[in-house]
Amino acid sequence: MKIRNLTILLWTVLVCFASCKENKQNNETAKVEERPPNIVFILSDDQAWTDYGFMGHEHIETPNLDKLAGESLTFERGYVPTSLCSPSLASIITGVYPRTHMVLGNDRVLPGDDRSSPQPWRSSWRPKNYEAVINHFNTLETLPKLLKNKGYLSFQTGKWWIGNYKNGGFDYGMTHGDPNRGGRHGDYGLEIGRKGMDTLYNYIDLALEKKKPFFMWYAPFLPHAPHTPPDSLLQKYLPKAPTPYVAKYWAMCEWFDKTCGDLMNYIEEKGETENTLFVYVCDNGWIQNEDNSSYDKNSKRSPYDFGLRTPIMYKWKGKINPLRDSITLTSSLDMVPTVLDLVGISKPKDLDGISVLNEKKLKSRKAIYGEIYDHDFNTVDSSLQYRMVMTNPYKLILPNQENPQIKKEIELYNIYMDPKEENNLANEHPEVVSELKMKIESSWLEN
Repeated sequence: MKIRNLTILLWTVLVCFASCKENKQNNETAKVEERPPNIVFILSDDQAWTDYGFMGHEHIETPNLDKLAGESLTFERGYVPTSLCSPSLASIITGVYPRTHMVLGNDRVLPGDDRSSPQPWRSSWRPKNYEAVINHFNTLETLPKLLKNKGYLSFQTGKWWIGNYKNGGFDYGMTHGDPNRGGRHGDYGLEIGRKGMDTLYNYIDLALEKKKPFFMWYAPFLPHAPHTPPDSLLQKYLPKAPTPYVAKYWAMCEWFDKTCGDLMNYIEEKGETENTLFVYVCDNGWIQNEDNSSYDKNSKRSPYDFGLRTPIMYKWKGKINPLRDSITLTSSLDMVPTVLDLVGISKPKDLDGISVLNEKKLKSRKAIYGEIYDHDFNTVDSSLQYRMVMTNPYKLILPNQENPQIKKEIELYNIYMDPKEENNLANEHPEVVSELKMKIESSWLEN
């Protein structure tokens, strides 16, 4: 009897021990699974939506971005709300339209400013004229600020127009907002990619050393002008391109792609790929002129798709199912709410986008919007050039009749059948024009 009782007691102890061990293992597994993902924003700079291998370009090779597109939830019909660097980047980091964050263009002018002096007037004016804009920007929520609630370290590299990196809520950064260190585009930050990736790697190493999830803003000055690609890439494209100017631009696109591969490979070497969310977008489009180094007027700074459209990708291995979506319209304004959705942070009420992982909201959204302002801006009312609405299948471009710098023609395009926007349908479909004008006006009233 005693032996039997002892056996039962030992068996009970063993069962309890095994159960406790299993619970401990489950808890440890849960802790690992609960670890927030690293987040990497990869931002191209001045690149047309067509200029990738996976988007069908005949000559430009982008093997690393092609691979990323195949492993991502990839929206081929993504848009930025405005086709100029500074306001587009500000919208990406805040998730709101330019009319809300008030970074309307690249440079701000005030009544009485004298622009008759040589080119350096931009650098000399910018700190003074942008002070009020930056002060307002600092009152807004940005993704780095929101991620602090989950213990993230945030790093800024590359383009950053909003003065010092701290104005975006980053913990560390390359841009200091000092015009004497390289101007308004991003001073030291502009070296990333063009002059190596070591600073970016050091930031990643710092986060891993501190055992912190990180948010990386990788916005290199690529393929942005000056188009000075490595000679090996230039020689590759010279025989294929119609002119040397085009060859240089094509080579810059591949150079940018190579740096993206270097970044993703480094994260893979650190064993962090499966716990990293990659998000890709281009800040605005570009059409390279064949006879000089400038861009075509229908691309950057324009209301057309060659200025606004961009592929947008979301990759988190094992968490987001890869899919190539060539129909659904999405916006760079969706990037912040999508990230917040994935890491479990409540979305601020004033964000203008949605989480693309919310299929119900994504399918029920009938339109996305855009707005273009003067490059050298003052106020929303005085600087507004165009408002746009994109739907399936129509896009309406509504000019500001009070702005003397632009043409006043209303334009309507079937962007699914006419992706180059060559056939204005406004006169043929006045009822569609009327309906879409009402959508634009309603959108502005909501914001």
